[in-house]
This record gives sequence, structure tokens and C-alpha cells, in this order.
Amino acid sequence: MKFTFVVGFSIIISLYAIAQIPPGYYNSANGLTGESLKTALHNIINNHTEYPYSQTDELLMETDEDPDNSNNVILLYKGTSQAKSTFGGNPDDWNREHVWAKSHGDFGDNPPCGTDLHHMKPEDASVNADRGNKDFDNGGVQHPEATGCYWDVDSWEPRDEVKGDVARMIFYMSVRYEGGNGEPDLEVVDWVNSAPEPEHGKFSALYQWHQDDPPDAFEINRNNVIYSYQDNRNPFIDHPEYLILIYDPTNSINDIYYNKLGVFPNPAIDHVSVTIPMALGSKGILYVSNIFGQQLKIQNISSVSLVQSLDITSLPVGLYILSFKSESLVLKGKFEISR
Repeated sequence: MKFTFVVGFSIIISLYAIAQIPPGYYNSANGLTGESLKTALHNIINNHTEYPYSQTDELLMETDEDPDNSNNVILLYKGTSQAKSTFGGNPDDWNREHVWAKSHGDFGDNPPCGTDLHHMKPEDASVNADRGNKDFDNGGVQHPEATGCYWDVDSWEPRDEVKGDVARMIFYMSVRYEGGNGEPDLEVVDWVNSAPEPEHGKFSALYQWHQDDPPDAFEINRNNVIYSYQDNRNPFIDHPEYLILIYDPTNSINDIYYNKLGVFPNPAIDHVSVTIPMALGSKGILYVSNIFGQQLKIQNISSVSLVQSLDITSLPVGLYILSFKSESLVLKGKFEISR
């Protein structure tokens, strides 16, 4: 679902209110960024309850049930509602789409990767076949059956309404599967034609899709339903900011300074004070972004003071990412506005 931040922020808050996150589920991830956060999330969502491939069609009938017609499922790429009873292999039937194409790592239909519901969706059988094992990227010609989807010889672009859904499924897989217990080590890469390596692209497109298309009520409900079966969640649906805090390219700069950006009071009302470590000096730029990485406020810092005051009166209630960038280093923090 696409909407602007200022108009849609209250909608985001109300949607997250229906996310059934168990208390304390993400406690071990608090305050982390970069590889440390990725590792913590892997440990949280690892070792989920597995199901045989033969049962996944029945589970998808529940995870992707049409909220307006309980006899139907919503198809990922076509976006249409189709009868659950039409599951099969004929061209106009629906079947199981592996969003992380199973040839990217050669895990087939075998658990846990091949039956992980977090990256499986219902789709028209012929559209599924056309997508094949293509990487995700922008461009190509519009698909004749899946309106709004574009494709070429090596990439697939889903319709705008599910671009973020696809991105969060791909990034989930890269965090869930890190090579332990005989599982593949899946990674998101910034190129196409990545098969048969355990890689999926294209990072830059997926990263932007996550920011442009935040989770909607359907995606959040789907996460809840999958949790009721697999006992694990997609953290990028529950906490979209995690994806930014892990994969923002600036997170690779000097890990020693991670989590050193002090922000107080937190929660805040109209101003926050930002403490900048003396080792950095104080000249640089402060950025305030929403949880999808979209920049909302920029403040140049040129004084020698190590504590900077930031006016946040123009921002609505919610969670924000704060970044300080100097010539050599980048630091990040989070703060909440509560009025």
C-alpha cells in the first residue's frame, strides 16, 4: 500500500497496533545496528516450525485469504482474487510462488527453505512460470496477464502495491538463512543473473521498494497468521526500521562507533538533544528519517558543541531514525515522539 509519510503516519501506527508481536520478542535486538542486528534477528527467527511441501497449499489458503471473500486467495503479482478451489497446475489455476526463487541456492521444495511460508505466495500458474527464477529489478515490458508487472530476460518487477512485500520477503530470507544446520547462506546482492548461487538481487531496487511501499494491513495480518504456524515472524514487517539499520550502506563505516549517538529525552515532545562523541569532532549533518529511511529533516552542525538541540515540533508522533554524518564517520540512533 502506497501513501505519503505525513498523511499516512497515523495509518501506519494503527496498522502496527494490530500486529500481534509477543511481548519481549525483539528484546535481544534492541539498540543494535549493522551485522550485530542481523545476527540478533537471525537468532530470534531461526529454527522455525517446519511443514511438508504437500501441506503448504492449505496454509497459503489461510495466510493469503481474501479479506472480502473467505473462499478466495489474493494472487501476489496479478493482484486478483481467485477461488481457493482452483489450486493446481493448469495455466489459469493458482499455485505456489517461491519469491526467493528456489534455484537460488538449490533448496528445491525441501524444508526449511523450500516450505518457509514467509516467502511463499499464491500466484497464477502461468504468471508464476513466466517469473521463473528471475531476479527482481525495475524495467522491462509490461506482462500481458499480470498488469503492472514488468519483465525482461533476467528480471521481474512486481506491481507497485506489493513491491515492499516482495522486498521484505527477500530480506527476511537473507537473515533467516545464514548457513547453519546444513542450511544455505542466502545473501541479497546488487546484480541480476545471480542463480544458481545462494544469492538474490537486486539489492538497490529491493531496498528502495521497501521504503516506497510500507507494510499494509494484509501483509501485517499475513505475518501474524504465519507466526501462528511457524512460530517465527518477519522482523521487517514488524519493525521496518530494522532493514534500514542493517543495510544502510553507511552502517559499514567504523563499527566501533555504533550506538554511540546519545538522544534525550526519549520519548521526546518538541526537542531532542543529541550527544556527539568527542572523537568525531562536531562538524557534520544531522538527518531525521522515518522508519522506512525517508529523510524528513536535515540540520547542519558547524559549532564546537558536542550536544546539539534538534527542533522536532513539525514532526508527528512516531518512531524516527537519527543519523549524524561527518567526513569520516556515521552514527545512528532512534528516538520516539510522544505527545
